[in-house]
Amino acid sequence: MMPSKKWSGKYDANGGYLVVKKDGEILCYHFYDQNRFEGFLFKNAYLERGKTRRHGYASLYREEDGKVYFKLNLQIRLK
Repeated sequence: MMPSKKWSGKYDANGGYLVVKKDGEILCYHFYDQNRFEGFLFKNAYLERGKTRRHGYASLYREEDGKVYFKLNLQIRLK
């Protein structure tokens, strides 16, 4: 990204992700082409709803402020 031109939304630099597991183990995922990785996630990820009875999906509830809300708890999954 340069201050003299508009950013195209594509990354020129590469990087990775650090993941810390519950047991404290640290995983490092390095990728060479972030744009391609993001494209993979966009094409292969989908939203899945939880079980209606177990997670109360789409159920109505009232908060202390008196407003009524409904739950739309979703999980992100990979194909």
